[in-house]
Amino acid sequence: MPAPTEPSTLPARTSAPAETGGAAELMMMLLADARLPTGAHTQSAGLEPALRAGMSMAELPGYLTARLRTVTAVEAGAAVVARRVALDDPDPTDLTERLAAVDAAWRARTVSPALREVSAMLGRGYLRLVRRVWPTDAGICAVAALTRPGRAVVLGAAAAAAGLSAAQLVRLMGYEDVQTVSAAALKLEPTDPVLATLWVVRAAPEIERMVSALSDLREVAEIPARGAPLLEQWAEVHALSTQRLFRA
Repeated sequence: MPAPTEPSTLPARTSAPAETGGAAELMMMLLADARLPTGAHTQSAGLEPALRAGMSMAELPGYLTARLRTVTAVEAGAAVVARRVALDDPDPTDLTERLAAVDAAWRARTVSPALREVSAMLGRGYLRLVRRVWPTDAGICAVAALTRPGRAVVLGAAAAAAGLSAAQLVRLMGYEDVQTVSAAALKLEPTDPVLATLWVVRAAPEIERMVSALSDLREVAEIPARGAPLLEQWAEVHALSTQRLFRA
């Protein structure tokens, strides 16, 4: 029996992404799936160094909120602007330059080199995937021309290619961050998996607040600039650690 052939690409994006279109919903679930081969399973979203620094598991819900309001909000805001750029700009050269500007703006707002490095590593994993799924998409090709783009710009271009709305994109990034922390908690401090699920469910209102605040962003200057000095310090210490379960 001949081996099954692999499709070279999915159908091209539609001219206007649908808020609740079936294909977009499927792509959103795919991008949020922990089984996606992007290397995200190597991350704890900063939870491992936080616990090593003395944070208790009882403080984990507050930790989730702190990340959503700072690190994740900056990254999600940059992703929304990158998506808008990818949808608006048909010129490949100009598109690459404008996406580079979004990436630079995200980097300027992310003080910690360790956090920037983690995002670039995740961006590389996502880019490897989306280049196979949408090999001819202008936005994906433009991001591929950048030097080590962060996850925000890659996901922004992927959202444009997949037909995700800005709200879906922010929700995806919020969910992924919360789920990453909750899944890592089960490995670092084993507990009832139902409790980890409750953390995700109870973070939903905070994720929706982030969706409301960021979905209408259009310009680089509108990307939030919110620091989290303690999270950044923990990330830097963890990057130098030789004994760790997660890369970050």
